[in-house]
Amino acid sequence: MARGCLLSGGADSSKSVVYALIANSAIALAKGAAAAYTLSGAMLAEAIHSLADTGNQLLLLLGLRRAKRPPTPDYPLGYGKEIYFWSFIVALLLFSVGGVFSLYEGWHKLHDPQPLNAPWVAIAVLAFAVVAEGLSLAGCLREINKVRQGRSLWRWFRETRHSELLVVFGEDLAALLGLCVALLAVLVTMVTGNPVYDALGSMAIGGLLILVAILVGAEVKALLVGQGVEPMVKQAMADFLRQHPEVDVVFNLVTLQMGEDVMVAVKARMAPQGTDTALVEAINRVEAAMRKAFPQVTWLFFEPDNND
Repeated sequence: MARGCLLSGGADSSKSVVYALIANSAIALAKGAAAAYTLSGAMLAEAIHSLADTGNQLLLLLGLRRAKRPPTPDYPLGYGKEIYFWSFIVALLLFSVGGVFSLYEGWHKLHDPQPLNAPWVAIAVLAFAVVAEGLSLAGCLREINKVRQGRSLWRWFRETRHSELLVVFGEDLAALLGLCVALLAVLVTMVTGNPVYDALGSMAIGGLLILVAILVGAEVKALLVGQGVEPMVKQAMADFLRQHPEVDVVFNLVTLQMGEDVMVAVKARMAPQGTDTALVEAINRVEAAMRKAFPQVTWLFFEPDNND
């Protein structure tokens, strides 16, 4: 496994966001029309969820674009962490617009149940949405697999620094599970003739969306506060430095993930070089080699010392 691949990953997050945007736009239109025609609370909850997801993808694309702005005197380390802000906003919207509204709609329908009109229309739309959302999730998983490095999806979810990819995965997974719940709710309502099941389906969807929003929000919050690189990447960096002939002992290695860019600070004892000029040249060689091995290291600060 190439060390550079550990850090640069190769995943195209924007491609996953575009997949989700196209799928959610089509699904939101279909669900909205079906909800108005069938009077299904679960379908309306799904329509609002897809509409919120569509807006979320636009926010993520905005965040990806703004994060690429070059450094300025006021922001000397660049704007890479801005994608974390927009990802956190998306998590909040998923919680509020998607989850809380679905709970409200289900609670309202539970106290004022109404029979479904043409439930087969809702079933057909939900089946279409399952296929579209499944394709979007498959596209997201293809990008995730480029950076997963053999880890389980749960471990990748906890360790990844690709906030936008994490958000899209969470949204797609929640959407697919929510669609299955909505489909089951409409089917049971149609078979039993009891609209309470449709209301319960809407509330279950709301609970699911809130759970996913909390999990996604917790991971993005950690990035906002200031996480370093993924553990496996930091270990690869430390191993690289220790194996370098100019480095005698690595005392400390501090990293900070800044969107796609990374800041690294190294404190190490260098092998004897004879002169100050030779020491500086040795440090420059180590820095050049590290930037080549880990191409996303944009800022590298190297402090030679005799002890920690």
